[in-house]
Amino acid sequence: MSLNSSAGALSISGLERARINYQLDPQTLTQLALDMGRGTLTANGVLNIPTGKFTGRSPEDRFIVREAATEDLVWWGKVNIPFEAGAYRALKSRVLDYLNGKELFVRDAFAGVDPSVQISLRVINEFPEHNLFCYNMFLRPTANELATIAPEWTILHAPGFEADPQRDGTRQSNFAILSFSDKTILIGGTGYTGEMKKGIFSALNFLLPTQHQTLPMHCSANLGGDGATALFFGLSGTGKTTLSADPNRQLIGDDEHGWTPNGRVFNFEGGCYAKVIDLTEEKEPDIFRAIRPGALLENVVLDAAGVPDYTSKKITENTRVSYPIDFIDHIVLPSQGPAPKHVFFLTADAYGILPPLSKLTRAQAAYHFMSGYTAKVAGTEAGVTEPKAAFSACFGAPFMPLHPSAYAEMLMNKLEGTDIQVWLVNTGWTGGAYGTGQRISLKYTRRLIQAAMGGELDTAPTVTDARFGLARIAACTGVPTEILDPRATWADPAAYDAGADRLATLFRENFTKFEAGTSDAIKAAGPR
Repeated sequence: MSLNSSAGALSISGLERARINYQLDPQTLTQLALDMGRGTLTANGVLNIPTGKFTGRSPEDRFIVREAATEDLVWWGKVNIPFEAGAYRALKSRVLDYLNGKELFVRDAFAGVDPSVQISLRVINEFPEHNLFCYNMFLRPTANELATIAPEWTILHAPGFEADPQRDGTRQSNFAILSFSDKTILIGGTGYTGEMKKGIFSALNFLLPTQHQTLPMHCSANLGGDGATALFFGLSGTGKTTLSADPNRQLIGDDEHGWTPNGRVFNFEGGCYAKVIDLTEEKEPDIFRAIRPGALLENVVLDAAGVPDYTSKKITENTRVSYPIDFIDHIVLPSQGPAPKHVFFLTADAYGILPPLSKLTRAQAAYHFMSGYTAKVAGTEAGVTEPKAAFSACFGAPFMPLHPSAYAEMLMNKLEGTDIQVWLVNTGWTGGAYGTGQRISLKYTRRLIQAAMGGELDTAPTVTDARFGLARIAACTGVPTEILDPRATWADPAAYDAGADRLATLFRENFTKFEAGTSDAIKAAGPR
């Protein structure tokens, strides 16, 4: 696709008949969405939109084109589903035909704060609210940058175009397809905005390791007054956003980062995309206060006066808000910092087995990074009546095109010869599994993390668990000693042992799919 980004004379090959709205501001996009009946305003002037049939990503409908650039590098399988190159070209042509002649919303932007690895991109949206999302989430060029920008990547976003699976080679009518040769992300049949964000994340997760020796990470990051960076990895519900939003530290970013060979950590994004289910100002003050004009709410139920009901799951539990990062106080600008001193892997263990805090060796860090463990509680999904283990490689499996060991080996290399400490934090249950035990107090988790970052635990006593090999912290000021030993919190130690055996087995069974191509040192670092 030939691109010319001079404002006022924008030409896009294949879309010569389209009416282009270029680089519109948030206020104009909000008003256009309202005029087109695409959303409603909240009582305080925030655009709230429905995303239609899809209120989340559709992992089974995300494909990577199998071509020379990807054939021998991508870890093909259920996560990275191959798409035939000829079928991609034919489908892209049909999407362009669909968009041609329409009124479109075009935005040029960047992804990646670090200029040495930054990519420029052009987003072509069918609807204004999705272009507002891109304004919020991608890095916004200055006037000087915009005058000379030459977009490398393109996102073609056509929610109203539905594929014919028999003709187009898709699984169903919606799709998100990455072509690394064409440098295009093709999205159709879904209005869920997160497909665009995660499409660029997936592209960077392939490009940064293979071309720039930079580790891409699905994590939040913050910076202390002492100049020390901390990283927080974790799946949904583990506390990644909550624990990184520390009023005594500055936020680098809440979701996607890179770690360069020269030791810098940088944000991929220019905004935040946060869940708002059960949001309150008391629990999440930064997010709550960021929901002001210019932000974009998704699938939130409003009352008759336009006041959001953040407790409602009537449309979906995955209610969301996007906003520019400068809507948050206590941020680092530009969004980057030095190499981390502490890395936290967060898991909400609903089985009540893992300790609240453990130190990990380099090999254990790689093993748990590849495992990406948490556990869903009963009631979170239809048919789930007891805790259910969930493993997501590198804490972001749906967005990792390479074999997980490639990212894990990079992490181990980052740790080699440094004093960086990796910690495993259980933000889940103690005293028994979900339904019997209770959630570990957020107050105690915060205290443990603060003590770790403050150096208080450098010489703290540890006890190594014979089954998992974890060196758990055995004492921390401000935290009751009894909760630091999970077995001691159970009324029936034998029941704990049986549960621990089951969880260890789940870890081992999950890891079998990684064994080919993974070093012996990493494989040996798992549960015995």
